[in-house]
Amino acid sequence: MKQPKQAPARHAQRGLSLVESLISMAVLVVTVGSAAPGFKQVLERRHLDGVSAQLATDLRLARSLAVAHRASVRLSVHVTGALSCYVVHTGAAKDCACTGDNTAVCTGDAQALRTVSFGPEHDVRISSSSASMLFDPDRGTVTPTGTLRLHARDGSAIHQVVNIMGRVRTCSPSGKVSGHPVC
Repeated sequence: MKQPKQAPARHAQRGLSLVESLISMAVLVVTVGSAAPGFKQVLERRHLDGVSAQLATDLRLARSLAVAHRASVRLSVHVTGALSCYVVHTGAAKDCACTGDNTAVCTGDAQALRTVSFGPEHDVRISSSSASMLFDPDRGTVTPTGTLRLHARDGSAIHQVVNIMGRVRTCSPSGKVSGHPVC
């Protein structure tokens, strides 16, 4: 008996059709579009956290330099229009000032040891309860005590609180920045 002729086997299709590809792209665009604002906020907070860690390190540096070199060291904060900065320096409180290019100009015998500037293009601004803090070389104490405030554009903030012993405590006043206790 003769077998009926079978139709040739069809190969399974591979890949996506144009319509399937366009639908996948549309879903991807919507997903990325909704995640982008949250990603920018995360980046701003991480930048704020990094600047805060650097400021805490510079405060400890000022204290240790004062004790190690047996000379008074200051941390001065300057805010002028869209520019804010801080300078770790020797000399009197008003002997060093910031420029817009992350340098400091000092008068007399004062010497800038570290300068950090925040221009209008930066996401972070600095302000302080006292314009200048003096680290004593004999005791390692600071006068006056103060709170240095770092603010991000989204309203989140981190404070560096310096006590009389020159020790630094970090906190977030609104609790918006995770990893820091509420002030």
